[in-house]
Amino acid sequence: MEALIALGVILVFILFVLVRSVRIVPQATASVVERLGRYNRTLTPGLALLVPFVDRVRARIDLREQVVSFPPQPVITADNLNVGMDTVVYFQVTDPKDATYGIANYIQAMEQLTVTTLRNVVGGLNLEETLTSRDAINSQLRSVLDGTTGSWGIRVARVEIKAIDPPGTILESMEKQMKADRDKRAMILNAEGMRESTIKTAEGQKQSQILQAQGNKQATILNAEAERQGAILRAEGLRAARFLEAQGQAKAIETVFAAIHAGDPDPQLLAYQYLQTLPQIAKGDSNKMWIVPSEFSRALEGLGRAVGGGSGGDSGGSGDGAPAWLRAERTTRREESEPIDTGGWFDSNLAPAAQQPEAETPMSDTTPSGVSVPSLAAAKQDVAPTPNALRPPDSPPPPPPPGAEPGSPQLPQGS
Repeated sequence: MEALIALGVILVFILFVLVRSVRIVPQATASVVERLGRYNRTLTPGLALLVPFVDRVRARIDLREQVVSFPPQPVITADNLNVGMDTVVYFQVTDPKDATYGIANYIQAMEQLTVTTLRNVVGGLNLEETLTSRDAINSQLRSVLDGTTGSWGIRVARVEIKAIDPPGTILESMEKQMKADRDKRAMILNAEGMRESTIKTAEGQKQSQILQAQGNKQATILNAEAERQGAILRAEGLRAARFLEAQGQAKAIETVFAAIHAGDPDPQLLAYQYLQTLPQIAKGDSNKMWIVPSEFSRALEGLGRAVGGGSGGDSGGSGDGAPAWLRAERTTRREESEPIDTGGWFDSNLAPAAQQPEAETPMSDTTPSGVSVPSLAAAKQDVAPTPNALRPPDSPPPPPPPGAEPGSPQLPQGS
């Protein structure tokens, strides 16, 4: 029984020795081993064997990059303002032996070193520079910490300022200043906007007035040109109308003249036409008194003889006192006149006024061939109703009235 107990104790002791001798080191971790109180070696990740009761693990060091956030620290700026600043340090242990034996607590050491370095850097800056120079402060902190912690087996990767807390009064002043700056910028932008709007409006009005003036100018020019063209076309149309009217009148006069000569009227027909013309002479609202010409009774006597076919005694007179143009006998036979061609009298297919022949041809070239245009005095003299123009060629001319000039036209005498 005692042997079994002893054997059990021996087995337990062997297990204890084995547990104390075998160590498993995790990845990214290093263990510092001391032998009899002195540094022996650093265990790397994996399985390691120790000498029982001789070797012991002093510290287990994490080799990964670590992040430490330090609480806010009061810092005085160059303009004597108390500002609270908290920082964040990113570091990594590169030498477990130095981190174990080089310093007692490297985290606390880095905190104190960060605070002192931060106060030294921020003390040379005012509040505005401190708020706007975070990158420069971070670089200086990292440079100082990395240079100091190198002997501790620690590498400082980055140092960041997490927050800067000015005093409440300073925050209120800053808010007022920012509000004033925003109001100032708003007023400036508003003024610039009004200025640009006024300029654009003035430029638009200027362009509008210029375009309106140009439009009025073009409209005036076009209206004047239209009036000019209209006046020219109206004048050309009036000219063509007068020319055609003159041509028509000339053709009518020529036709009437040719018809009269071709018809060869006898004295009785002339007497009848004379009697029909007398009422038209007396027609008029302004005529108060009308003297019957002496030729009227003689024309009646001659017309009576022509109708009755008798002698002068049937009428109560001898007929010797009748005018010569009533006593004349027809000595020539009326020749057969040719029919008048009126096919082109009413042709209205006219070219434009500007292309009318009368627009470029003088008046002397527009008269028909063989027809001469007499003067106004000659025309008046040709159409004057004188007895000499209507008397037969074999009858003697009547004596001129007393007081008449030789060669002047003779008119019928009133009774």
